[in-house]
Amino acid sequence: MKLLRTGPAGAERPVALREDGTHVDLSGVLAADTAWTFEDLDRARAALGSAPVVDVTGQRTGSPVPRPHAVVCIGLNYRDHAAETGAQVPAEPVVFLKIPSTVVGPFDEVLVPRGSTKTDYEVELGVVLGRTVRYLDSAEEGLAAVAGYVVSHDVSEREFQIERGGTWDKGKNCETFNPLGPWFVTADEVGDPSALGLRCWVDGELRQDGTTKDMVFGVGELVRYLSQFTVLEAGALINTGTPAGVALGQPDPKPYLRTGQVVECEIDGLGRMRQVLGAA
Repeated sequence: MKLLRTGPAGAERPVALREDGTHVDLSGVLAADTAWTFEDLDRARAALGSAPVVDVTGQRTGSPVPRPHAVVCIGLNYRDHAAETGAQVPAEPVVFLKIPSTVVGPFDEVLVPRGSTKTDYEVELGVVLGRTVRYLDSAEEGLAAVAGYVVSHDVSEREFQIERGGTWDKGKNCETFNPLGPWFVTADEVGDPSALGLRCWVDGELRQDGTTKDMVFGVGELVRYLSQFTVLEAGALINTGTPAGVALGQPDPKPYLRTGQVVECEIDGLGRMRQVLGAA
């Protein structure tokens, strides 16, 4: 099942894309602005045949994940990305957080922060939980807690992240720094998340072209690992890392993003997003 949210920011409604290409309004089944559990998704599936058909042409597409409980990110989780940045492959997942308000829609403007000279792109597989997890025993349990997947753009400002002292948070939490979408695709439709192609273009030039099979820690293991340190509720988003090709890993002069440029991110089966870079 593919779900999206359409409408003005703050007033989106949940919509499903049916196999026949039509869209149906699920406002009577799914909450518009709170997390969706497995039980919610079961009700949505049952309603697909009877929900009213809607025309979404010309409407804004919002984040398909309503108000994520948390945005937990994994750094250096692709071997080729660790190599291009000169970092060792981590023995345990590298974890940092984004504030949920960084999340925007898949076609919303991304703002280059004031004073930024090193804004960077990162296409990532986003994992959304369908139930609360704590102290899971296995990767299989972790994978079973996943409700669905999204394309996530983990925008970063490398100077703020690396050169301004402290942790990575300053370079990861600027406004609009986590577009999601266009769809939330349920886990049953995606199947095995360990063999998905993911790509990123800047102004039409392919910059990243990777596969999730190169992740150091797979989806199920990441959920299990994180559950040892914190309680994650339904609707929590996990950004699972990015493959090689980011601007940080390129020869000088590094092709960091500038206002007016266009970034597109795509993952097999999850759709494609597009953002124009504006000024904060």
